[in-house]
Amino acid sequence: KKKKKKKKKKKKQLEVKKKKNVHRTAAPVDSTAGDWEWWEAYWNKNSPDTDPNIPIDEEEGFKFFFRVSKKTFEYICSLVREDLISRPPSGLINIEGRLLSVEKQVAIALRRLASGDSQVSVGASFAVGQSTVSQITWRFIEAMEERARHHLRWPDAAQMERVKSGFEALYGLPNCCGAMDATHIVMTLPAVQTSDDWRDQQNNYSIYVQGVVDSDTRFLDLVTGWPGGMPLSRLLKFSGLYSLCESGLRLNGNPKTLSHGEQIREYIVGDSSYPLLPWLMTPHQIDDGVDDEEDEDSVEGLLIPALESARSAAAEAFSLLKGAWRILGKVMWRPDRRKLPSIVLVCCLLHNIVIDRGDRLNPCDVNLSGHHDAGYGVGTRVCLQIDPAGKLVREKLSQHLV
Repeated sequence: KKKKKKKKKKKKQLEVKKKKNVHRTAAPVDSTAGDWEWWEAYWNKNSPDTDPNIPIDEEEGFKFFFRVSKKTFEYICSLVREDLISRPPSGLINIEGRLLSVEKQVAIALRRLASGDSQVSVGASFAVGQSTVSQITWRFIEAMEERARHHLRWPDAAQMERVKSGFEALYGLPNCCGAMDATHIVMTLPAVQTSDDWRDQQNNYSIYVQGVVDSDTRFLDLVTGWPGGMPLSRLLKFSGLYSLCESGLRLNGNPKTLSHGEQIREYIVGDSSYPLLPWLMTPHQIDDGVDDEEDEDSVEGLLIPALESARSAAAEAFSLLKGAWRILGKVMWRPDRRKLPSIVLVCCLLHNIVIDRGDRLNPCDVNLSGHHDAGYGVGTRVCLQIDPAGKLVREKLSQHLV
């Protein structure tokens, strides 16, 4: 009899649990497109009256907080809506028994990435808890990583022609396919995870982000996750970009005939920390054994400023990236190193989406006070590796500029 009673009791408990689970999964999802109630509450709570730095105009205020216009915000919601509805983070049910709307979830994630403020601070501004901000932000990153990848890919032949036209028009460099630079993402690590492999020349723990951009500062290629203390030349050789270019699978388009009749292949430009290669032009001085003093009209005198100016497009892109998505510019507190590259990628995707959608951000909101990699001796490091074939390409460029 006791055994039977116990079985009946267990059966009832299981039935109660099942009913509870059914009730939870049946919570209505607030999936209505264009839910802006959250914004009215947020704007009233964070109006210009509370902070003189917030723009008076509501549209500009929206960009100030989320780095995108309302139209671009709706577009981002459309990208992740299906994922956030079909696989919502657990426990995101408000006091009315409804899941947080997709719009409010996207706003929370964008604010966390744009401000770099703590999860507690971001949660307080939206009246949600720290764990909710954490869950929403990571779920948003996963969805964007899957749904928005088409905003960051290597250009096809037609798109590359537009990229090359932009560099030639702005910097006078024919057949140039991009500019490359790198920046550090600084982080703190738990004592059990500290390692000299991740300690950089400024004694910080950091990872590298290397990107190739077009003349509009739009990212075309991205490499991240490698320790910030390694030389840039080594980082380059570990990248997929290097293996693709060395094997002839990238930067393999038609050569261009220059003004003096010579032909030049496709290439990108990088700073002096990179090696001079047939497909990578760098601005550092090459010692050709000639003792004559270089003047402003000399070959090197024309080429070096052109290469440095073109490379500045990449430096500007990283400044805009870290200025707009400030989570990358602040010290990351004990991040999961496996997840950190995904955060970087999504910030770069958002950077490209802003450009693709024609948004114009207020420079005051996204300008950095200094260089995007301040304190790392940018421009002082010189890689002495010179490929003879790269030197030949550089000489052709020099003659063309003369």
